[in-house]
Amino acid sequence: MYIPTFPTPAQRVINYEKLGYGMFLHYGLYSQLDRGEWVYHMEKQKMDEYKKLAETFTAADFDAEKIVSTAKALGCKYVNLTTRHHEGFSLYDTKGLCDFDSVHAPNCGRDLVREFVDACNKYDVVPFLYHTTIDWYQDDFYNDFDNKYLEYLRQSVEVLCTNYGKIGGFFFDGNWWHPKKDWKLDELYGTIRKHQPDAIIINNTGLSNLGKAIHPEIDAVTFEQSGVSEPIDRDGRPFYFAGETCMTLNTHWGCAKNDFNYKSPAEVIRTLASCRAAGVNFLLNLAPSATGEISAFQIGTLDIVKKWIDIHEEFVYDSMPIYYPDNISSCSNCKVVQNRNGKYLYFVMSDNSKNGNVNVTVDGGMYSGVVGFSNCKFDIEKIEWMDNGEELSFNQNPDRSLTVNFTSQPYGTDLCVRIAKATLK
Repeated sequence: MYIPTFPTPAQRVINYEKLGYGMFLHYGLYSQLDRGEWVYHMEKQKMDEYKKLAETFTAADFDAEKIVSTAKALGCKYVNLTTRHHEGFSLYDTKGLCDFDSVHAPNCGRDLVREFVDACNKYDVVPFLYHTTIDWYQDDFYNDFDNKYLEYLRQSVEVLCTNYGKIGGFFFDGNWWHPKKDWKLDELYGTIRKHQPDAIIINNTGLSNLGKAIHPEIDAVTFEQSGVSEPIDRDGRPFYFAGETCMTLNTHWGCAKNDFNYKSPAEVIRTLASCRAAGVNFLLNLAPSATGEISAFQIGTLDIVKKWIDIHEEFVYDSMPIYYPDNISSCSNCKVVQNRNGKYLYFVMSDNSKNGNVNVTVDGGMYSGVVGFSNCKFDIEKIEWMDNGEELSFNQNPDRSLTVNFTSQPYGTDLCVRIAKATLK
């Protein structure tokens, strides 16, 4: 029988996987136009005109303490802020590298990254810093990419590494713009390892390269706008990397007043549960307004999600996949995962559409009934629903097969994803 082999994760990666759920914030000059973060490129605007947005950039309602404390209250263990997006405008003091930043914006004059990191430290939230590798503002991006631009990029990241204290991670985005170029990642990532050895390094591979690791220093691979239902295959890999799904709440990363296609709390809950069952973090984006305020609707959506998290907190923050599939089987409507100390299993029961009468409809479409699992090598003491503590009957047979009788949700309940917790002997 083939036995898979997995590389050992670094401690920083283990710590990152335990964060589980984070908030992404896309904020920049584009926010003033309220038509998405790619508005400059998509509308073929001229940089001489576009850069004038820096003159009206105020960040008047960007309250880092309020944002970070709200994120924590909503269950987010880490927050990722766009320190510089593709437009080239930075939310931090670039220390003379460029004056196209919030510090030099005449009606702002603030280092928003400083405020953000300080707020994260105050509220015990891990700060992550998004940084573009594309720059539409810099002439060298077009004229001397290989030398001057890449050195400007590296020096920009070094400023973030050396002026803001401990950073939880760096999230890069844009290498897909020049897929055949040498981005000199050894130098870029080496700068981070020199100054921030415990920081997580992520480089978003874009929509077409989901889960691709592009360098040995990558700590987590990305699944942009894509839910993940199965664990990452690390069998035989030379190094261990985590995973992260990053997703928008509507269809744009930056605020867009005419984008009404918002996800429901139920959609967010299902994606969060699916990601965590696969051992992947879920980073959900919110889009502040032109002045830096997050709308009540966005907060309200995550507040409903937080109520689900409160019921299933152990699963969200302390679960991991069972990487040896012969230890217990999963099935289409139920994923089985374990907690990190090996004391519990979680049966993650997803929606299951089925025809029927009003009694089924009242049950919210959640599967109920007896489910069989093969090869259960875990000795189970009891199984109970996490939402109400109801114990479930089960039978663990001598041939190591397991059957569990999953009861229906009570009237007045629809959890979208319901989880049963098994205590092991």
